[in-house]
Amino acid sequence: MNANMMNPQKIKISDYDYPLPDDRIAKFPVPQRDTSKLLLYRHGEIGEDVFRNLPQYIPPHMLMVFNNTRVIRARLHFRKATGALIEVFLLEPYSPADYEQVFQTTQACEWLCMVGNLKKWKEGRLERRLDVKGQEVMLTAERVGEQHTSLQVRLSWTGECSFAEVIEAAGQLPIPPYLNRETCESDLTTYQTVYSKIKGSVAAPTAGLHFTDEVLAQLDACGVQREEITLHVGAGTFKPVKSEEIADHEMHTEYISVHRSTLLQLIAHGAQAVAVGTTSVRTLESLYYMGLRLAQHPDLTESQLHIDQWEPYGMTPQLSPVEALQHIVNWLDRNGLHTLNSSTQIIIAPGYEYKIVKMLITNFHQPKSTLLLLVGALVGNRWRDIYRYALDHDFRFLSYGDSSLLIP
Repeated sequence: MNANMMNPQKIKISDYDYPLPDDRIAKFPVPQRDTSKLLLYRHGEIGEDVFRNLPQYIPPHMLMVFNNTRVIRARLHFRKATGALIEVFLLEPYSPADYEQVFQTTQACEWLCMVGNLKKWKEGRLERRLDVKGQEVMLTAERVGEQHTSLQVRLSWTGECSFAEVIEAAGQLPIPPYLNRETCESDLTTYQTVYSKIKGSVAAPTAGLHFTDEVLAQLDACGVQREEITLHVGAGTFKPVKSEEIADHEMHTEYISVHRSTLLQLIAHGAQAVAVGTTSVRTLESLYYMGLRLAQHPDLTESQLHIDQWEPYGMTPQLSPVEALQHIVNWLDRNGLHTLNSSTQIIIAPGYEYKIVKMLITNFHQPKSTLLLLVGALVGNRWRDIYRYALDHDFRFLSYGDSSLLIP
């Protein structure tokens, strides 16, 4: 255990609970993204403003990092001859495992999935006719095997269309389960960030939902630098912590992609960044430990750079963040790569020492969640005062709710 970090595994999740009435959960976003409320926590002081004024609170020399992942229509519904409705929820690609490749495939691919009404689908094929850009397509799902808690499903289809076109025609956007409503047409727009590009998430990086093109232009005009990373948000982001101590909670793995040019920008900014959302935090902080590992083992492969859940708490940080990032750049250069593609299972909880993230823009999270632990790691026990202020001042909570700027 790193001597500078306390052991977070002993944290009781009940210490990160708070009362959240159902009527404080925003079922829909505000009509104009940047008119949402912004809570300001700056060096211990709490206040509020409107989100469109965010640029005046970001120092012009800072680097802001955004997650440009795009939510896919991950919910596929099939009706059996018996009338039973089966939902196949795409979690992550299995073959091909690469996100970019899987959406370009024609004819067939395999995914790890959650399946709703699984007891009604013991065997056999599920079939569904689709219209894909005027072409009649037959989509078929077959059970292939099981991987941990997920089902391995082979999806095949007729015609010359790509898998991206198939799910665009067949799938539903998976809005968060705690909204307790069906997906609406408006969600197709409002549940994507204006800068989303890379398909792969089954949940939106919700802190980014408040940004408009006007706010981004204002940041540019103020001299704030912007960079994008990609972390594909998995369904595990909604997984509640059911164990008494967080040592017994298993974090989900998420896939990250970071360009060499972004690493150079981070280095140029002293490895200090404003993270837009918890997914950007998880990516940036994982980079430090990837660089630390490469300093010790320069010949690792991308898959060997995966960061395990508790790894940061067992490593001695012998390098500065700039040095750690430089090791990744050097590794990319040695391997003739322009982009780092790896994965992380990191849990950030009180006791964790932030290496790269200096400020955080984030929404208000569920009680007893790993996302609330991440906030607690940044602001300490003041998270309670922040959330109490938000509840007392009519802030809206969770994915479609209001946001905060946290500067410890």
